[in-house]
Amino acid sequence: MAIFVPKDRRSLFRQFLGGMYDAVVITDPNGHILDINPRATEHFGYELDEVLDQPVSMLVPGLHSEVVQRIRKGIEGDRHVMVNANGCDKEGRKFACEVTVSVIDLMNPGDLVFTIRNIEKRRELMSAYRSMVNAFNISAAALFACDAEGRIRETNEAFREMFDIASDDEARGHVFSDYMTDPPLPENFKKALAGETTVTGIVADGDGDDQEELEITLAPNKIGRKIQGVVGSVSRV
Repeated sequence: MAIFVPKDRRSLFRQFLGGMYDAVVITDPNGHILDINPRATEHFGYELDEVLDQPVSMLVPGLHSEVVQRIRKGIEGDRHVMVNANGCDKEGRKFACEVTVSVIDLMNPGDLVFTIRNIEKRRELMSAYRSMVNAFNISAAALFACDAEGRIRETNEAFREMFDIASDDEARGHVFSDYMTDPPLPENFKKALAGETTVTGIVADGDGDDQEELEITLAPNKIGRKIQGVVGSVSRV
């Protein structure tokens, strides 16, 4: 079902568009631009008079005329179509985006609404996250993360080897105190939950009658300003 905006409510509709987080581009049924919202100006660097009656492919090159027509045919009833594409701003800079297309009866029956979300930062964050995960997994130090109750949530291979744990799932069945009971580690865990980072050296039993010196770092695991648990590392000195 197409969205119909009565004339006496178009001012309210424009206010609604102005407050949207995503860039919005309204086109005629053939994909020629009729209107854009302020967020679209921020993303692409164009004012309305610079893009008026231009094809939407000026902003999203992959949405050329043939693609727009295929999208129109794919929109049935209340459905919408979502595509991944690259936007291109006034300076020629490209950015990854998600584009959702739906129908609106604004100026003409069958006008199209392109809602464009810049996902470049999301991709950068995901790439950075994958890099951190890779570094976590290959670290020579034994690394782990616990929740606020001390339940183990994540471990790397070095941690599992050090404590003879078969898998990450097995580790999740344990708590911090199952592996680190030597003073002052339980107290340091509480300090980490209170926001403090501690570094402690202990002597532990190694293979046979040997002993080895370990350095254990515990720190708060923060999401924003909230402490969600404790992260730590165990390194042989």
